[in-house]
Amino acid sequence: MGLRYAQIILAVLLLISAIVGILLVVVPAKVMEAPAENMYGIVLDAGSSHTSMFIYKWPADKQNGTGIVSQHNECHVKGGGISSYAGIPGGAGKSLEACLNQAVKDIPKSRHHQTPLCLGATAGMRLLEEVNATESQRVIKEVENKLKSYPFKFKEAVILSGQAEGAHGWVTVNYLLENFVKYGFVGRWLNPGRETIGALDLGGASTQITFETSEKIENKSNLMELKLYGQNYRLYTQSFLCYGQDQFLRRLMAYLIKTQGIKPQLSHPCYPPNFQTHIKLGEDVFDSPCTKKYRPAQFNPEMDVTVVGTGDYQMCLNNVTKMFSFGNCSYSKCSFDGVFQPSVRGSFMAFSAYFFTHSYLNTLTNISITSPTQMEEAVKRVCSMDMSQMKAKTGKPEKYMKNVCAVANFVQVLLMKGYHFNETSFPSISFKEKAGGASVGWALGYMLSVSNTVPAESLRLVTALPLAVWAVVIFIFVALLLIAVGHLVMIYRNKRTKEDMV
Repeated sequence: MGLRYAQIILAVLLLISAIVGILLVVVPAKVMEAPAENMYGIVLDAGSSHTSMFIYKWPADKQNGTGIVSQHNECHVKGGGISSYAGIPGGAGKSLEACLNQAVKDIPKSRHHQTPLCLGATAGMRLLEEVNATESQRVIKEVENKLKSYPFKFKEAVILSGQAEGAHGWVTVNYLLENFVKYGFVGRWLNPGRETIGALDLGGASTQITFETSEKIENKSNLMELKLYGQNYRLYTQSFLCYGQDQFLRRLMAYLIKTQGIKPQLSHPCYPPNFQTHIKLGEDVFDSPCTKKYRPAQFNPEMDVTVVGTGDYQMCLNNVTKMFSFGNCSYSKCSFDGVFQPSVRGSFMAFSAYFFTHSYLNTLTNISITSPTQMEEAVKRVCSMDMSQMKAKTGKPEKYMKNVCAVANFVQVLLMKGYHFNETSFPSISFKEKAGGASVGWALGYMLSVSNTVPAESLRLVTALPLAVWAVVIFIFVALLLIAVGHLVMIYRNKRTKEDMV
């Protein structure tokens, strides 16, 4: 009796297992749509002072033709920008190896061959192109060959125009602020219908301003039309070569030398009072094409000059203002150097050196700068501080602090007198380094543009199990079902036979 009950229980368990197993396999086994895996892209931002590598990712099915891109990782190349390797064959390419090797590890191997790899060189290479086009082409070809040696999908290694750099920066800003596309509560990406904001970029060798406008753009070289996420945008964009932070400082030094004459000691109104440093006339001042107009007919490039700071705000401002030309406008309105500019409108984001200058002013003075008046007051205070005060308040070394007064005056003149921001429009500028977890700059906008050319992958059709495996599993569970039913039938027949015998 006990054995018969055990057999019945075993058969019932087999029967239940078989039925449950069949249901689990059959019910989810319908064809379903699943999102495609991520795609990846790599952008090398080859700036005038250094190169940064950014790895981005986006869903492979994309959104209205443009990838929903986020930053995956970043790497900063050691050493100077690729333009600093002019005359040093092999140097530019080799400098990129550590970051490219990191990209090989960061991106899934299955995606390597589909990952677009691009290098965009900016104002440093634009300057090299002006003075030595042959060497500029050699450097670009060298880094191109290096990029092609990696298992990614090489797209291009190019010198970006100033306008393209500005436009890509504008795209980055508005993407990070979700002005193009936003994930809605309905579970899909939507156009939020927001106003775009302008972009203000201050690099090492150039500065860019880009914003959407409905005004007539009188110089067609300032017009750029973009299509992103199914929407059209009409932009004003302008890049000023030699107006980046590093080249401005060179030009200011060259102007001071021209006005004071070449002599062993130079007075610098923008340096902290009594601060001293040494420069060489060649490599530190006149070797750049940006200082050509101030270059003496004859000078010793190896001559060592002692530069002494005086911390004179007004003298500093006067000298900085002379770096700009505010006359000779052949259009209805201009910014400076005879360049057309429509009226600034709406909000702006200022990044790169703008952010660091604003941050230093805030830290050094505790003034929350939201107006031209507040900025002027902060700059005045900073220009009167000595080096020990500045280092104590910021914890930063001399090489950064010595230029804060000069660059702050430059930013003040550029924004207010150059771009015509005023007490009404200045508060609309936000100074940022990062937004939405990504670095603010032109690289993300460039990646969005490149992703527009990468074919989208359709949603994959998937089943719960591969078809062959699914069929085998079904067969096993059906077999178990038949065995269980057969066993129960045998038990039932044996029981009837014994009852008949009685």
